[in-house]
Amino acid sequence: MSYKLLLLSISWMFISSCKEQNHEVAEHTETSEILEATKSHLKGTWELVGFYNYKDNVVVDSFSNNTISRQVKMYTDSKVMWCKLLKSDSIEFFGYGSYKHNDDGLTETLEFGSSFMNDIIQEQQEFNFKLELSEDRFEQIEIDDDGNKIYSENYIRVE
Repeated sequence: MSYKLLLLSISWMFISSCKEQNHEVAEHTETSEILEATKSHLKGTWELVGFYNYKDNVVVDSFSNNTISRQVKMYTDSKVMWCKLLKSDSIEFFGYGSYKHNDDGLTETLEFGSSFMNDIIQEQQEFNFKLELSEDRFEQIEIDDDGNKIYSENYIRVE
């Protein structure tokens, strides 16, 4: 009878340890998925902080945005809106539309904007960029026809 009790105890310990390991793996997976989702989404408010100019896909020049103007972008689950405050004209430069992004690309399709932007939108509604995104920063990089980087707008997360 003690043999059966010993076998039952060992079986119970084995089953319990498997459940704990599965629970730990599930918790780790959920935490990793949450962190990855947080890192890879654009949803939120971003402020333009600077620009990079590239030559041969290498940054050759950078400059800050703080003396030129102020620009903010806001992304919801599917919509984008941006506005730029120019000291000379407080109502010029904004755009609204939809967007899609993946690991390395961003496409914004603008529906309407300020007077100047509406002229641009009549010619081109879709804007494609290379995207470099982390939790609190992203770069939207303009690419030439050969796939080379030209310049980027660099944003930090505000909210």
